[in-house]
Amino acid sequence: MHCFPFTLIFLSTLFIFFTFPITLAQQPYIGLATNACPRRGNSNSIRGYTCNGGSANHTCQAYLTFRTQPIYNSVYTISTLLSSDARHLAETMSVSQNTTFETNKLVIVPVQCSCAGEYYQANTSYAFQNTDTPFSIANNTFEGLTTCQALMHENHNPGHLYLGRELTVPLRCACPTKNQTEKGIKYLLSYLVNWGDSVSVISEKFGVSCNNTLEANSLSLTKAKIYPFTTLLVPLHDKPSNSQTILQSQPSSTSSSPPPSSSTHQSSNKTWLYVVVGGVFALIVLTAVIFCIHYHKGRKKDDSLSQLTVSESFENQQLGKEMKKGDGKLSEFIHGIAQSFKVYSFEEIQRATNNLNSSSLIKGSVYRGVMNGDLVAIKKTEGDVSKEIQILNKVNHSNVIRLSGVSFNEGQWYLVYEYAANGPLSEWIFFGKFLSWTQRIQIALDVAIGLDYLHSFTSPPHIHKDLKSSNILLDSDFRAKIANLSLARSVKGVDEDDQFLATRNIVGTRGYMAPEYLENGLVSTKLDVYAFGVLMLEILTGKEVAAILAEDNNKNLSGVLSAVLGEERLKEFMDPSLQSNYPFELAMFVFEIIVGCIEKDPASRPSMQEIVPTLSRTMNSSLSWEMSVNISG
Repeated sequence: MHCFPFTLIFLSTLFIFFTFPITLAQQPYIGLATNACPRRGNSNSIRGYTCNGGSANHTCQAYLTFRTQPIYNSVYTISTLLSSDARHLAETMSVSQNTTFETNKLVIVPVQCSCAGEYYQANTSYAFQNTDTPFSIANNTFEGLTTCQALMHENHNPGHLYLGRELTVPLRCACPTKNQTEKGIKYLLSYLVNWGDSVSVISEKFGVSCNNTLEANSLSLTKAKIYPFTTLLVPLHDKPSNSQTILQSQPSSTSSSPPPSSSTHQSSNKTWLYVVVGGVFALIVLTAVIFCIHYHKGRKKDDSLSQLTVSESFENQQLGKEMKKGDGKLSEFIHGIAQSFKVYSFEEIQRATNNLNSSSLIKGSVYRGVMNGDLVAIKKTEGDVSKEIQILNKVNHSNVIRLSGVSFNEGQWYLVYEYAANGPLSEWIFFGKFLSWTQRIQIALDVAIGLDYLHSFTSPPHIHKDLKSSNILLDSDFRAKIANLSLARSVKGVDEDDQFLATRNIVGTRGYMAPEYLENGLVSTKLDVYAFGVLMLEILTGKEVAAILAEDNNKNLSGVLSAVLGEERLKEFMDPSLQSNYPFELAMFVFEIIVGCIEKDPASRPSMQEIVPTLSRTMNSSLSWEMSVNISG
């Protein structure tokens, strides 16, 4: 017996049965699930708005919003990117076709929206660039007007991306339903939600009924929360205009509630009908899918462990032992590193630290010193430091701590680093010191950029393997630097999506170590991604991960966060020292990033290359929020 032919017939029958109700239903707002790639959320709506206009070949005039970027900031470049008619775009914005807009200007873009199979979409094309990923194309280049899932579904063999490959990009648009048309609604506008936006604010901006907007997105008075970087459908009776893109006084960080509805009873009756019908349909489909899964479960194989590249666990450790046996190897090693780092005499180390006096001790075996008039941090250590020195020799990045010199004396190494005036991040988030929302996001972004540099721009790529708050140092401007690369290792020749290295030497810090590493010794860049998610969680909550798990009596971080997101416990979960001085929608968005980073399946976690631009957008929105608060305050 084959499951899928049965399912196809079964679902086709259901489709015929439910066709009429679907033509009346509105589009669901699925929020942050559109930012996943692809890890959570099985809703088909993630791929696009469902064709529900009553005709399989339905085409209509629709509108999108787009915020200008340095590259896409003119009528020509925006119309080219989104395959819009430049003349119509210029007419809509009441400008000439050669106009260049200021950065972050909200632009209304007219498009032809058509049914393509199950979904409405306005297709455009995009040439793949070297630094692109499906995630960055969807969420950064196109700002959320498409989704990673839609891109991967629309393009054959999405895993095979190369420079110049022409991708079809399905943009999120929709046409009015029969019910909406009867109400005089002629157009639907896909609005990109920004920080501080609410359904009522957006509705007022475009002069439409808040209730109509709620209904168009299958939202309600009690469920009207929307999030930045997602699309909201705005039902329009008339064509939109440039006047509706002019920024008004910034709203507060807490979304205001929509006004009461005069037709709540009527809408709720329809909503109740749609919910019941949709629920029955979903239940039946779910039953069929579960049947298929169980049928094929025994035939599936886990390929993760079959694609291991076994490596030695203790590479380079012999070098340290040999150094202790004789001066030949030591002299050769020091001579080699002298080409890149200054080699200090032990007397210089003593002078810099007042003879290694306890008054110069920062913490552990790290001393504060002065070299050539500059403050430095001097780390005293023994054993093999060759790997860390070799890695730092290849690194030149502002978000990775800089090694400036070394010294060796009687079996002890002294590593001289740049000085980070504000010390480890752990001292700030766990011990009562205050960091603002914007400072926390900047720190997270700095760490993400540093990790991306290690993963993508060092040769060979490296992973840190011990990322935690005490290994993040803050300079005088509270900019973050990744420190302590003693456990770092190369991952040369490993495709992070398909392969892992394997080790039997499990080292690191509990709570930060990814499940596949703890359980099977699997090593990839996704170890650092998992640890980064834990780090961000600690940055936002002000609590160590062990304390978070203990409070919730839950051994699974994903379970803890699901409860926070599902029950909207975010405010009580955030660091109380912030005193609610943060943009709620952006905080929720960052928690979604965290959830993605700590996925159990490493292949489902985003790469640091994907996280960096997303956090960069979050940082820009946070700065705008901070500015508006300062002005209004």
